[in-house]
Amino acid sequence: MSPAAASTAAPAAPIRGLRLKLITIALILAPLIQVFDTTIVSIALRQMQGELSVTQDQIAWVLTSYLVTLSVFTPLWGVLGATYGRKPLILIAIVGFTTFALLSGLATSLEEIMVWRALQGIFGAALLPLAMSSLLSVYPREEFSVAMAWWGVGMMFGPVFGPTIGGYVAEYHSWRWAFYLNLPLGLIAFVMVAWMVPEGGKRPAKPFNYFGFVTLGISIACLQYMLDRGQRLDWFDSDLMVACALIGGAAFWMFMVNALTSASPFIDTTIFRDRNYLGGTVLRTLFGVLLFGSLVLLPPFVQDIGGYTILDSGLFMAPRGAGTMLGSFICGYFIRTIDPRKVIGLAMATIAITMWQLSTFTEDIPRTALMVNNFIQGLAFGIFMVPLNAVAFTTMSAEQRDTGTAFYSLLNNIGRGFGVALFSSYLASASQRYQAGLVEFVSPASDAFRHITLPSAWSLTDPAGIAALDRMVTRQAKLMAYISDFQLLAIVIALCIPVLLLMNNPHKLGKPVTGGLGG
Repeated sequence: MSPAAASTAAPAAPIRGLRLKLITIALILAPLIQVFDTTIVSIALRQMQGELSVTQDQIAWVLTSYLVTLSVFTPLWGVLGATYGRKPLILIAIVGFTTFALLSGLATSLEEIMVWRALQGIFGAALLPLAMSSLLSVYPREEFSVAMAWWGVGMMFGPVFGPTIGGYVAEYHSWRWAFYLNLPLGLIAFVMVAWMVPEGGKRPAKPFNYFGFVTLGISIACLQYMLDRGQRLDWFDSDLMVACALIGGAAFWMFMVNALTSASPFIDTTIFRDRNYLGGTVLRTLFGVLLFGSLVLLPPFVQDIGGYTILDSGLFMAPRGAGTMLGSFICGYFIRTIDPRKVIGLAMATIAITMWQLSTFTEDIPRTALMVNNFIQGLAFGIFMVPLNAVAFTTMSAEQRDTGTAFYSLLNNIGRGFGVALFSSYLASASQRYQAGLVEFVSPASDAFRHITLPSAWSLTDPAGIAALDRMVTRQAKLMAYISDFQLLAIVIALCIPVLLLMNNPHKLGKPVTGGLGG
């Protein structure tokens, strides 16, 4: 690396003490507003649907319009960050995100909300990659695990406590507050970033590859749309889904040809020659699948099967948040001298075990057992995420970090969408399959029904009794479907443990991943 490049890659003097802590808080708070928004709004959708008098399929566009632009524009902000500097773009993104959140809260029609949400997603796409890249730039390479420990604690506030806050807002206030909550957080984040975060990240401008940006954007938009709408449209039974797959596939092929042959590609594909980064992106995508796959399953599971309220289902997620924070704090002590891959592998095995344990619960979901399971699972999530983030960027050059964090965030978004689509679709299909199987045995000809006395509420002749019996069959089929989904989650993560073999041990490369949260 040239001296000029080195001077832009790191501050002239190391930042320490209170100022480093305040910069860390500022750079965590900025993307936190985006993470909070996604989880809180998803909980408030049902109330929005009633007030706006629209169908469930129509109200889903509130999330779809946001997630599509969020994914499409994530790589663009990584490219722009290297040209114009990260700090001014983070400030612009905070202002844009909170402004369009306010307009979404003030909207009076679904069409209006969709427009504001799409624009909000454009600015929200900048917050995670640019903040992560900025955070890594103010920490020495040997303290990346410290930075990622704090990052892990902050980023888990959204998916863990978002459902609790969203449930409270939906229960006691208007859905509009799901958007208004962004304003105070955005104001604090803007002031702290403007005041504390140093300038940096600006490098000589390169020719902008418009063809690469457009083709990648089209392919991401098609994929995100398919993941978000596929279940409602019966996947490839829909001509629209087939068209999206063909268009997205063709666009991605053109993007790859351009990236491999252009003198100035939109995305520098050499970042994937770094084995640690390649393995990290695969497992980060898996993290998105697991975290949001379980988040889309657990709240309705305890509501539909356990009979708990929306607020209760949100509170059940709090132990997971506490466990994740504790895991993020303590994992640094494990990776001071131990191979971080072993720590990640242990965490993945623990997550798989806790997911399988969820499949053993029946209708009488024990509150204490569920909260203990969530705490242990959260502990494993924290221990999984912190060393993974640190190892993924330990061997990457500072010049490639903006692009690397942008793609890292993009693949997490895609993993999140894939997790929601996969496990929601599997839940629906499994429920139908199990219900069809159970119905075969619910008839006067069934041996089981001929040798037992039915409860008084059930009957094979009385209409009210038949309806009660049908509800029970549906409930049992859904329980069996949830069991299958949790087992699938456990199997998926267990099968992905060998991905760790792609990654190198940073200790052997002379780039140790140190632990602790001091500094």
